[in-house]
Amino acid sequence: MIVVTGATGNVGRPLVRALAAAGLEVTAVSRNASADSSPGTGAVRHHRADLASPGSLRPALDGADALFLHDTGAGAQLLDVRDILDTAKAAGVGRIVLLSSQGVATRPQSASHGGVGRRLEEAVRQSGAEWTILRPGGFASNAYAWADSVRTHRSVAAPFGDVGLPVIDPADIAEVAAAALHEDGHAGSTYELTGPALSTPRQRARIIADVLGEPITFIEQSRDEARSQLRQFMPDAVVATTLAILGEPTPAEQRISPTTEQLLGRPARTFTEWATRNIGAFT
Repeated sequence: MIVVTGATGNVGRPLVRALAAAGLEVTAVSRNASADSSPGTGAVRHHRADLASPGSLRPALDGADALFLHDTGAGAQLLDVRDILDTAKAAGVGRIVLLSSQGVATRPQSASHGGVGRRLEEAVRQSGAEWTILRPGGFASNAYAWADSVRTHRSVAAPFGDVGLPVIDPADIAEVAAAALHEDGHAGSTYELTGPALSTPRQRARIIADVLGEPITFIEQSRDEARSQLRQFMPDAVVATTLAILGEPTPAEQRISPTTEQLLGRPARTFTEWATRNIGAFT
């Protein structure tokens, strides 16, 4: 049995579907225990738990062979993560796949990315289980932040309109995670995952417009405007690093990794494919 934390998230949701479609027994863990998962040919059990309270995860781990653990965020307490890992070990979990972040490698001096993220990765490596670490770059699904303004005003506001990053479709991350959770050959690996091409915010807005079949106005925000917006739902340290990545990406952050295609045996999905599949959010 495979336990998926963050089962209602952009990666967790397609991961549950992929595992169930492969005929595997899955426990989908979320704070609301209502992941919208297609059961496929396997059994999906839903369990309510909060990673901030590791004890709530214990019943889900009974009988589990593998655990998908999403990065609990820059504000997470490492002690809680170790408690989760100890609980998993006591339950007999032998394999852990961690959803980390590319920033662990590209922003090692950042407390929000390199600091907390690196300590989390190290805790997983020292857990005693087989481990695989996924380090994706920016998510194509971050464009959901534009959904309300596209629906109501047919506009998109974003900073650094002409700075490109190789954003990745979360469904591709989910497929890599599914392979690492139930196939051999991934233990001890750290995978950097990106999309197949650089795209800018302006280009991504244009793609959504093309798929929608209606014009969308792109409004370039200043750094201060973007900072004010991001501070509504991110700690200041995360905001600073996020703006640095978006505005002044390093060569490593703009590099297109071949790993996604190598692991999936096909090209990584494009932003156009993501937008086409999810255009309902913008209508």
